[in-house]
Amino acid sequence: MKLISWNIDSLNAALTGDSARALLSKDVLKKITEHDPDVFAIQETKLPSNGPTKKHLEILKDQFQEYEIVWNSSVEPARKGYAGTMFLYKNHLKPSVAYPVIDAPDTMDFEGRIITLEFDEFFLTQVYTPNAGDGLNRLKERQIWDIKYADYLAALDKNKCVVATGDFNVAHKEIDLAHPANNRNSAGFTDEERQGFTNLLNKGFTDTFRHLHGDITDTYTWWAQRVKTSKINNSGWRIDYWLVSDRIADKVIASEMIDSGPRQDHTPILLEINL
Repeated sequence: MKLISWNIDSLNAALTGDSARALLSKDVLKKITEHDPDVFAIQETKLPSNGPTKKHLEILKDQFQEYEIVWNSSVEPARKGYAGTMFLYKNHLKPSVAYPVIDAPDTMDFEGRIITLEFDEFFLTQVYTPNAGDGLNRLKERQIWDIKYADYLAALDKNKCVVATGDFNVAHKEIDLAHPANNRNSAGFTDEERQGFTNLLNKGFTDTFRHLHGDITDTYTWWAQRVKTSKINNSGWRIDYWLVSDRIADKVIASEMIDSGPRQDHTPILLEINL
């Protein structure tokens, strides 16, 4: 199977916008269609609570023909047009779809952050992990989320093997960002968040990128939009992942980033696995 995941940072902008950034997003979407993935996972859709509009669906169906579309949007009491996830999968696939609630704190369970597809032999799940926030104002809640989410994946893994992807909002090790010393207490690189990710892996999961590529450096999935030269200088972070149950790590064929050209923010990530 060929699987692609991308934090798109507003599906509406990517589909209907005409700004310079929206045009770059359209180019990335075109590149993804050329890869012809079996499943495409999207995070940070920022859609309304009732999901994509008719126009959104028409554009998606035109670009991704022969795909089914499912989504999970932020609903009250969470903020409107916030977070959100979506799966597109080839319509010959017939997974069952779940929108898990993990007993997360604050409004996190209402923010459309997880979708899980269940196939005969495995689970495919995506997550948009909550950010610890400006001034780490949501770090305590994020720590609870990390525990709850790790328990959720572990529970799936007891049933059948798991493939998990998404924006995990953490650079796990110092080699996963360009300037670790300068970001020691930044959201996404606190000791607490890094330990949360370690705890997740310790429950029986493999970071497929490191599994295949070892300790290579200077390879990232996100470059800050606020810093105009971040991508030119490759001052990035690796915060988007493909994880698999340890027992199927040897079935991974490829785990890599898809070049998103000059577009900053997240780049798509690809997994090829023999399931």
